[in-house]
Amino acid sequence: MSDSRVALITGGGSGIGAAVARRLLDAGHRVAVTGRGEERLRAFAEELGRPEELLTLVGNAAEYDQVQAAVDATVKEFGRLDTVVANAGFATHDTVAAGDPAGWPDMVLTNVLGPALLIRASIEALKETKGRIVLIGSVAGHVFTPGNLYGATKWAVTGLAENARREVTEFGVGVTLVSPGRVETPFWDSYGSLPPGHLLTADQLAESIVWAIRQPAGVDINSVTVRPIGQPN
Repeated sequence: MSDSRVALITGGGSGIGAAVARRLLDAGHRVAVTGRGEERLRAFAEELGRPEELLTLVGNAAEYDQVQAAVDATVKEFGRLDTVVANAGFATHDTVAAGDPAGWPDMVLTNVLGPALLIRASIEALKETKGRIVLIGSVAGHVFTPGNLYGATKWAVTGLAENARREVTEFGVGVTLVSPGRVETPFWDSYGSLPPGHLLTADQLAESIVWAIRQPAGVDINSVTVRPIGQPN
């Protein structure tokens, strides 16, 4: 197993991140997942039977020292790093004209700074493996919605993905932006209810993410948009 590929996923204890971790483990990868909640990470590991191929790391995706520590721990444990998935993020589900600014700094830092910190912390390890960077964006980062500050953070991720690609492609490192539509995950817990209409499951979205990760060497999938059928915008 020492030569099997290694992935690090932020926000990997539940939802999309956990679904990606499961699929990668099933495909023979070794996987490290980070999250702020130690209890949630422990429950995720217990659910999978605490496999040796899974490393759980408590940490804040918006704190550089903690992101670098997660990268270092992953490389120390598994000996290499092939893929990073910047999945950690959340929404305050309010608007710039009527929302509560108290929740905005944490959202902006997690959603925008977090992916940039992960790229910075992992790039040297990824150069060695000619690995891949995956940023989880959103359809909200491609369409305009009245007052949507969360959407603005995902527009920033859309730009970060292409800007990063243009820098790291010379190192043989690929960059993929995955932009999901509505997905049934804990993302909606603070919203109070699921939005109307059909939603993707985290497992359905994870299939697209893992497909992009497992492309042949030399192939760089740059942008994938995945909506549930029936979502018009």
